[in-house]
Amino acid sequence: MKGVAFVQHVKLHDVKGRQKYIGSEEKQEHLYAKYDTAPAEFWEELAKENRQDFRLKGTSGQCIEARELIIALPKKFYLYDHDELLKVFVDRYKERYGVECSAALHHNKKKTNLHIHLIYSEREKLSEPIQKIATRRRYYDPEGKHLRTAKEAKDKSGKLLPGYTVIEKGEVYEEHLFEKKKQVFKSKAFTEEIKEFFVELMNTQLSDREKLSVFPKGTPYMPTKKIGKNNPRAEEIKETNVLREEWNRQVNNARKRGVPKESLMFVKRELVMTPIKRSEEKRVREKRPNVFRDVLAFAVKVLRTMNKEVDRADQETWASAWGDAIMDFMNFCMDKVMKQGPDRQTQKEKYKKEKLELR
Repeated sequence: MKGVAFVQHVKLHDVKGRQKYIGSEEKQEHLYAKYDTAPAEFWEELAKENRQDFRLKGTSGQCIEARELIIALPKKFYLYDHDELLKVFVDRYKERYGVECSAALHHNKKKTNLHIHLIYSEREKLSEPIQKIATRRRYYDPEGKHLRTAKEAKDKSGKLLPGYTVIEKGEVYEEHLFEKKKQVFKSKAFTEEIKEFFVELMNTQLSDREKLSVFPKGTPYMPTKKIGKNNPRAEEIKETNVLREEWNRQVNNARKRGVPKESLMFVKRELVMTPIKRSEEKRVREKRPNVFRDVLAFAVKVLRTMNKEVDRADQETWASAWGDAIMDFMNFCMDKVMKQGPDRQTQKEKYKKEKLELR
């Protein structure tokens, strides 16, 4: 496979805090450049309006004030002018989607991963504010919720309760500085689209041998997972990433031998996807917290064995093993893997039990 690009898309619940963090020389050991397309007041107003709208709608959960893209860059891009590099990525993004951005160019602590943090607004600012004028007195509780009657905001003597507010007739009770959020940013299709966008941008500066691609969907391969800072499952993710890479190597080995993609998809489905789907039940997760790692470790060994078993086979046997007899061939290799250690009998019984439960 070609080098695969990594672009992560995340929601931000504190856009000002996040801006401060990614642009802090104290908190970022290797901060090379910062670039903003809008002044600080823009982000303050954006956060305020998003919180206001969130409160008015009475939505549960957390308010999304903005979104962020984390874009991994090829190592050679470190040699480019840092300010110009960041500016090109941000300006091209803004040009395409018409939203304001705030970005920073970093290396991680070990200087193994050059990347851009690109914060963007889901809303464009209006040329003129939209104001709503009160046609009568309006009362609000301490959380800013509009009350239907004045009685709800007053005590028995008729005085306004502590924390409650009133807006007089003729005053502005609601003001909007921004358009509504663009729905495009909420779709899964956008995440895939933006990966393609940045890959194309990066590939303009890479040779044919260096060019990147978006991780292909609907293939036998498995993408590795990014490990976020302070992730409590960091060690588990590291282990599974090693297994994912080994799985991909075995898939590559099989493809080099001419194994059809459909056959490898079948093996992936039977050895990985089906057991994982079954393990997503809460009761299974509670009993086996590392179930994905265990399933993938077993699957890697089976696929490696399948590659080895047919190396010396004649063409007819090879074609049958990876074709109409693939289920028998896979089961044969599974049995072989299970016999390789003293604990394999228990693993075999567990696997067969799970297959029966699935049926």
